[in-house]
Amino acid sequence: MEVNNPLYKNQGIHVIASIFTVDHGIVKILLIKRNNNPFKDAWGLVGGALYNNEDLEVGLNREIKEKTGIENIPLKLVSVHGKVDRSPVMRMVAVSYLGVIDKDRVNLITKTLKTNDAAWIDIKEVENLELAYDHLEIINSTFEELKKQILRSNILATLFPNGFTMPEIQKAYEAILRTTLDRRNFRRKLLSLSLVEDTGEFVNFEGKKPAKLYRFKDNVEDINIF
Repeated sequence: MEVNNPLYKNQGIHVIASIFTVDHGIVKILLIKRNNNPFKDAWGLVGGALYNNEDLEVGLNREIKEKTGIENIPLKLVSVHGKVDRSPVMRMVAVSYLGVIDKDRVNLITKTLKTNDAAWIDIKEVENLELAYDHLEIINSTFEELKKQILRSNILATLFPNGFTMPEIQKAYEAILRTTLDRRNFRRKLLSLSLVEDTGEFVNFEGKKPAKLYRFKDNVEDINIF
């Protein structure tokens, strides 16, 4: 590498998070409305430019906290987006991450120095919004990765930190996969794979009789649910 070569200059890195939740059977993604140019007043994913003294996830966690107030989200690296013209300011390569959380357990800041709104948006409505950069492309690719991850890992554990009933977790799977699953087969499959475990507790679900409370086991990956 020739450090003085002008072709190496004026380049940067965006660190970006697609943070999903499931709200009453609806898959939603966290978006912020930008307060600065470029793309002022457009909606976009949470993230920003990486400082040259930061590791990737350190920078992304800083951006998430600064623009939403949310901290300590488990993040999974998904993809890299590097089209030369994806930013009108300078060459910016985007490193994309995936996160899943329970939106009711975080205090979302809706206005900061760099944003004038933040909201959980139905994933089906995202394509109708004016989005910054190539964020629609990033959202679509990350959502596809989420579909894959729920079939081979315990990534939804962060959506239910205190456990879940079988009807509750089935609704989450159906919302993300956009399909209807057979109740008996779904329950049998989860239990047979040792993906979840019985907590020994019971809770009321949707006002019905008490249902068993389950939780995801730790360090589960590379399984095949369906």
